[in-house]
Amino acid sequence: MTGTGGPVDTFSVWDYVVFAGVILAAAGIGLFQAIRGRKETSSAEFLLGGRQMTAVPVAMSLTASFMSGITVIGTPAEAYQFGAAFWLFGFSYAIMSAITAEVFVPVFYRLGITSAYEYLELRFSRPILTGLNLWGVLVATGAVCIVYCTLGGLKAVIWTDVMQMVIMLAGFVAVIARGAVIQGGLTNIWEDARKGGRLEAFDFDPDPLKRHTFWTIVIGGSVMWTSIYSINQSQVQRYISCKTLGHAKMSLYVNMVGLWLTVSLAVFSGLTMFSIYKNCDPLSNGDVSTPDQLLPYLVMDILAAYPGIPGLFVAAAYSGTLSTVSSSINALVAVTVEDFILPVFKNLTEKQVYWMNMGLSVFFGAVCIGMAGVASLMGSVLQAALSIFGMISGPLLGLYLLGMLFRTPNSIGGLVGMIIGLVLTLWVGIGAQIYPPTAEKTNPLPLTTAGCAHNTTQAPWTTPVTLTPQPDFRPALADSWYSLSYVYFALLGTLTTIVSGLLVSSITGGCKQEKINPDLLVKMSDLICFSWCKKDAGQFHMEVDNPAFADFDTSKNVEMGTKL
Repeated sequence: MTGTGGPVDTFSVWDYVVFAGVILAAAGIGLFQAIRGRKETSSAEFLLGGRQMTAVPVAMSLTASFMSGITVIGTPAEAYQFGAAFWLFGFSYAIMSAITAEVFVPVFYRLGITSAYEYLELRFSRPILTGLNLWGVLVATGAVCIVYCTLGGLKAVIWTDVMQMVIMLAGFVAVIARGAVIQGGLTNIWEDARKGGRLEAFDFDPDPLKRHTFWTIVIGGSVMWTSIYSINQSQVQRYISCKTLGHAKMSLYVNMVGLWLTVSLAVFSGLTMFSIYKNCDPLSNGDVSTPDQLLPYLVMDILAAYPGIPGLFVAAAYSGTLSTVSSSINALVAVTVEDFILPVFKNLTEKQVYWMNMGLSVFFGAVCIGMAGVASLMGSVLQAALSIFGMISGPLLGLYLLGMLFRTPNSIGGLVGMIIGLVLTLWVGIGAQIYPPTAEKTNPLPLTTAGCAHNTTQAPWTTPVTLTPQPDFRPALADSWYSLSYVYFALLGTLTTIVSGLLVSSITGGCKQEKINPDLLVKMSDLICFSWCKKDAGQFHMEVDNPAFADFDTSKNVEMGTKL
């Protein structure tokens, strides 16, 4: 009986057919883009889609990259165990979208860069380049990613993401719809969630040590997501592929709506899961071993009677993986070619660079497959992934803001500030992994096995689930510094980098350059949307022609100024 524990069905033939069809469709998009653009062999075409992408597909691609396998699996489990507080990240997405669109996009777009890290070289110096990252997940999808990334380039990545987003949303809808039928309607699901304490999302406690409150999610979450969207190469590469600055900005605002829809469906899927398992928690009952197995268990429990639907759900999770891996491959190729190879081998022809791009796609795809083994050893990965993003991206965001918002910082200040920020975030982040916060700070909600027909525990009981066992010894810092909400890691790294960078730059003489290219700094006109774009482009041409900026490489800038 559904919701009472015990083993569930496995895949049927039709589930395998649906799953295989989705994977083959992704590979087919790569082949189509390769055939369609076979006459275009430039690096810009491969890495940036010829800078001719429009807002909507780029926005859907940005949303799909957010909907990784981690998000598809992890967010419903989060809502099931901790309630709907995760939905408050919707406020963070709005703030992140505005900051990224109005501050970062204009600067990156008018510079005409391919790699986000080119900005650091232009503003500071080449030795300060850093920030490569790669998330490889499932082996079966790695080969497909290699096919469509290698053959189709960024266009294939974006259009495959569009397909994947639709599939992922369909997976959530299927879970919610079937759950509503079983539970007698959406109203009953909502009422069960209310009785179970899952709807108490608005906690205004200012305590920074509590895992999720309104303030940690809205303030800390805004900085964390800004660090992911504004400077992460896989995201930057998408919106700078747009054919105009207006399309680039619009893609982020459309993406914001997509993020709202995604997080709402994911959280409600978790509430649906709680409604079904309110009397028999599969995790406590031993039916699953980690929280990340909860949603697949639910799918097979309630949808196995509909051949093909479980396959659609698994395809949805895999689609998130495809998007994450493919964007990482394409981003790594861009960074490797633009920041490491071309500065050394300056005489390569366009055709040589094109074939090098394809070769590197194969190489990094193989690395993804190899790293899948590491990923398979991870337990509950949603918080772990966001924590890592915060620890690494926070100090890097601080470095970019240091360069874009202030004239004083120099290379020494920027590098020292980022190192100090990184040391602090790694200290608190690693400490939190070794000495996890207590249940008083994480606030897991009660779950029970009293209604399980296949009870594997000694007796029925009701208790919050402890996700991570506590060590026997807890130092003094464990309940203070190490208990800082993981959502604040990025904020800590960003502020530390900015403050330290300004202080060290002042001590070391500030920026001694006589002239700083104004296009490396945020302008007032950047903060006013589309009506100012053409005016800014005209002013930009005057600045490029000014002899005062002769020391700067403006060849890319002229090209982008023309497009604006």
